[in-house]
Amino acid sequence: MDSILLITVILTAVVLVVGAYVVAKLVGPRSYNPVKGQPFECGIPTRGSSWIPVHVGYYLFAILFLMFDIETLFLYPWAVVVKQFGVMALASVGFFMLVLVFGLAYAWRKGALEWK
Repeated sequence: MDSILLITVILTAVVLVVGAYVVAKLVGPRSYNPVKGQPFECGIPTRGSSWIPVHVGYYLFAILFLMFDIETLFLYPWAVVVKQFGVMALASVGFFMLVLVFGLAYAWRKGALEWK
């Protein structure tokens, strides 16, 4: 029974992906313009090399944002089932929030949130 369900899910996924691709090719606009193949950003042509060094602070800030954003996202499923699991769910999310606060305090103390 499980193998039939798995095969059905895989076949449905393949049919939907191929179907979406075929519909996009049939219905989608076709404009072949040489300008479309040129790289650009904000409509302004680049001058010089695009491979310039970027300060590592931008990457650290982005990684910290993603880390805390994704961890905060994990709080939504907990909020849905908190009544069903009672005190244990409250204790586990309290520990989770404690780890988040310690991580934020560590990043703040190390100066990762300062824009230099």
